[in-house]
Amino acid sequence: MHALNADGTDGWLSGTDTFPLGNLDERLRDEAWPPGIHPPADDGKATPVEPGVHVTPELSGWFQQVLARTSAAGLTAFAGDGNSTAPYLTTRQGSRRFSASITHAATDSVQDAAYTPLGIPFVGTDHVFRLNGTRVEAFSGVHADLFTHLSRGHLQQYRSDVHALRTKWPADTWDEEWNGPVSIHQDGSVLAMHLLP
Repeated sequence: MHALNADGTDGWLSGTDTFPLGNLDERLRDEAWPPGIHPPADDGKATPVEPGVHVTPELSGWFQQVLARTSAAGLTAFAGDGNSTAPYLTTRQGSRRFSASITHAATDSVQDAAYTPLGIPFVGTDHVFRLNGTRVEAFSGVHADLFTHLSRGHLQQYRSDVHALRTKWPADTWDEEWNGPVSIHQDGSVLAMHLLP
């Protein structure tokens, strides 16, 4: 069995008095533990160690910080901002890949586009490609205000604002002005596509 348990409701990660949640705006400690899960002994008999890592209660605050900061890194990378992505990751998670001075054009994207699909301002990056010979533009981004929080390292403010917005995103999947499908996720990200002439 693989399980994560978070007390509370609404999917909001929170610490406890004994094991508080770390400050999400602080850089993540690069921790490493020897792998191995020690299942409870059965009738006093030792059981073999299972592959994996057991996140014990004293590590729960750190692990919550890992989940939140890794999620933020995914959003800033999705919007094409490597400079904002790097601080959310540890060296072992690949922060250097996003802060390198030289990147390969085929693997890098740049946060340089802004659109308002479904009337909501988003910033991110766009790509043009061919699909069966037809030119298609794809835009990936994050709500402009939420992205500002993320790019400034204000993860706790981002989480508070996106939590308040989670029920307010439109259910529409087509934007007439954009002339294409639009998908807005509850984390404030958007993916929109349309055909180009």
